[in-house]
Amino acid sequence: MSESPVELVIVGSIGLDTIETPREKRVDILGGSVSYACASASFFSKSGMVGVVGTDFAESHRDLYSSFGIDLAGLQTAEGDTFKWHGVYEANMNNRETLSTDLNVFEHFEPNLPAEYLDCPFLFLANIAPDLQLHVLSQMTDLKFVAADTMDLWINIAHEKLLEVISKVDLLTINDSEARMLTEEHNLVAAAKWILDRGPTYVIIKKGEHGAMLVSSEGVFIMPAFPVDDVEDPTGAGDTFAGGLMGALAKSGEVSDATIRRAMVLGSVAASYGVEKFSLERLNGLVAADIDARADVLLAMMSVTS
Repeated sequence: MSESPVELVIVGSIGLDTIETPREKRVDILGGSVSYACASASFFSKSGMVGVVGTDFAESHRDLYSSFGIDLAGLQTAEGDTFKWHGVYEANMNNRETLSTDLNVFEHFEPNLPAEYLDCPFLFLANIAPDLQLHVLSQMTDLKFVAADTMDLWINIAHEKLLEVISKVDLLTINDSEARMLTEEHNLVAAAKWILDRGPTYVIIKKGEHGAMLVSSEGVFIMPAFPVDDVEDPTGAGDTFAGGLMGALAKSGEVSDATIRRAMVLGSVAASYGVEKFSLERLNGLVAADIDARADVLLAMMSVTS
């Protein structure tokens, strides 16, 4: 049982990743969208993790989750191996090639939420199949704000179900190439407005090292990424950004253009820390004051006043 009520439910994948960068190769390290998002959210609010792992999942990984204060009532264990992904990054650390994906227990994942999560006000649906995202939405009873992420796979193979998800969420986060693919609009503002017309109040288009763009009926907000001079592993940066954003919103309890803009800054800063090491290694040991301090630096970089 949680020591404090869960303020934010996060549903997604948990994986053991093998990652190769130009400098280093790491094998079977902790990854997955829900790992990054929950860890990042933990600097701001209490999150509940919903995902599945296999019987090969080390107890040390659960201990790490607990050290972030993540509630694990929604963490399922199934007979078999945990989801595994193997990727290789090019020298620019932006482009990567997937060498293998083994779904393992994630192939039959059914995200049934614990009773104590059902009336949680904030929900982040990380990148999983739209059918599963809809299944989670059908269980929640008192939602105040829902954000969802997606990817090119679902745009290609589950287009109609994805549009149904989009129609039911308040915020869609999507990267720039996927926004163009989904909407068939090259201009990103036009792409964002296409998405807004289908239900969400807010759209955030992620542009990697070039930051993110928020679009709503109130206008457009452009946020740069915090410049990191030594990126070790960019895996999970988008999930770290989204988790921090949603954690900050859950902490504030208020949703508006202003609170989302501030939450984007905090999420971006969390992601900038995350990429400085592999897996959750850099986030582990940080405190909220570290996030706030770097956020102040980023805001100063953005200022146009003398």
